Amino acid sequence: MITWRAGVVEQVGTSWQGATELTVALDQPWADPTLPARVKSLAYPALVGSLERGRRVWVNVSALARGLGTGGYALVIAPADGQPADPPPSPGHLVKARYTPLQAMVLGVDDQESEHHDTMRDADDLDGLPVVVADLHSALPAIVAGARLAAERAGRAVPSIAYVMTDGGALPAWFSRSVAGLRDAGWISTCITAGQAFGGDLETVSVHTALLAARHVAGADLAVVVQGPGNLGTGTRWGFSGVAAGEAINAAAVLGGRPVASLRVSGADPRERHLGISHHSLTAYGKVALVPADVVVPVFDPAEPGLGPLSARVREQAAVLVEPEGRHRLVEVPAGPDVWHALTTSPVRLSTMGRGLDQDPSAFLAAAVAGVHAVALLDQPAR
Repeated sequence: MITWRAGVVEQVGTSWQGATELTVALDQPWADPTLPARVKSLAYPALVGSLERGRRVWVNVSALARGLGTGGYALVIAPADGQPADPPPSPGHLVKARYTPLQAMVLGVDDQESEHHDTMRDADDLDGLPVVVADLHSALPAIVAGARLAAERAGRAVPSIAYVMTDGGALPAWFSRSVAGLRDAGWISTCITAGQAFGGDLETVSVHTALLAARHVAGADLAVVVQGPGNLGTGTRWGFSGVAAGEAINAAAVLGGRPVASLRVSGADPRERHLGISHHSLTAYGKVALVPADVVVPVFDPAEPGLGPLSARVREQAAVLVEPEGRHRLVEVPAGPDVWHALTTSPVRLSTMGRGLDQDPSAFLAAAVAGVHAVALLDQPAR
């Protein structure tokens, strides 16, 4: 059941594409007196309308009450002092967040009313499009940084990168400040929301149609498939939303793309199952992915404290994924000082599980080298 609260908007804060931060003073106190009477809240104007200071609102505080990681936000459900104006008539019949109180109707890229319907109706092949897959949203800016570095090294144009956001984490793309910042900086050309996710530049029914839209509508040079922020996990092998990374590998391959597996790596996570290559990567790519992919293993700079020994651990763990023991292809890519420098140029904050580049460099370096390899594939004939 949802934990509801009503309150008054005291302050309208920062906005980015699709989202606005508010400070809401709650009417009803918490049973736990340590919880705040004023809460940072997030509103999506496309769902609840524009909200000004003094407006009364209903907010969902369930995650705050349980201390879960929603970015510290209460979420605005609706105005409490009158309904928003009806939206203007518009085409499209794809319903996302289906059969929830906040289900939204959007225009799908392959909708009959879409200008791209004819293109998508006949689309069936990615024509060798490199597709980088990762399981954590925090990998996205690092992958893009690596791709841009590889283009610079090769003296080629910066690649056009489409981000495909799957629905394992946040459903609204508007929740991600990384997506907004990367788009504003020109680091990604388009955001495509797949499945129940919504709010992208293009809306699609499945990862398959999202990838086809990346190639045939957005004209991307490469695609990155990662769930939105706020993944769900239970500390078990299969109870993690990121295992869908293996299904994305399958989708890329069946459509004639070139799947690239970005490994989730950490040298700082205190949990043994996440040290080196996370067990989630081993499950997604070793158990769920049923077709060969390029597994990109970072070769860390031995001069960097702690990274040299980690290289050996990661290489040993990756052996179960790649030939001859596994089905995938081993690709080793140096993760040297230039890759680190490329990461420092990111227009958005690098953070994974609360750790930044300095606290856990291996996490971001491992993602970046997957982007480096994806750009190298652009100059190789498709298999």
